[in-house]
Amino acid sequence: MSRATQFAPGNKRAAAESEESPPAGPGAPCGACKFLRRRCVLGCVFAPHFGGGAAQFAAVHKVFGASNVAKMLSRVPMALRRDAASTVCYEAQARVADPVYGCVGTILALQHQVALVQAELSITRTELLNRRLALATDHPSLHSASPASQMMMNCGALPQTTVHFIDIDHHSLRGLPPPLMLPLQQPRQEEEEGDNQIMDVSWGNRNSCD
Repeated sequence: MSRATQFAPGNKRAAAESEESPPAGPGAPCGACKFLRRRCVLGCVFAPHFGGGAAQFAAVHKVFGASNVAKMLSRVPMALRRDAASTVCYEAQARVADPVYGCVGTILALQHQVALVQAELSITRTELLNRRLALATDHPSLHSASPASQMMMNCGALPQTTVHFIDIDHHSLRGLPPPLMLPLQQPRQEEEEGDNQIMDVSWGNRNSCD
């Protein structure tokens, strides 16, 4: 297991709880008081978080000091004391494992992993962009065809059987009389004959009167 995995923030509480000894029985001193070789009184600030084993508290006492940890835990609300004790244990174990950097070494290792992943992601995105540009260069019609041109191409693929009715042979119609001219001329001739008859009748009546 690497250092970054061992002291990762997600494993902080797991590492602290895995090394924590079972709680001390009634009247038995807690791990902190056992390490300090003193009597564990009622309401001991270490008792809820440090069990009967003294090995875990040894790193805490070596790095921070028992009195400093007691003052810190007494100032933390009860709902947050368990998290505070786990954090102190984690930082103490990291300092014992790496006396120079401590938790900072773990943070630097995690940041290095993040930088490697980001660089790999950037390379992958660049390669994907290059492949898309190469595809656009090899097949420009797939990218340059607009929706309007695609619609015209789709319309050009339709069958042409629906437009054959306009293909008329005009040479075969030259010898035929215009069919629409005859009905238009007949009513005019009938009107002229009717007018002539009316004029003849009117002239006849006028001559008889004279």
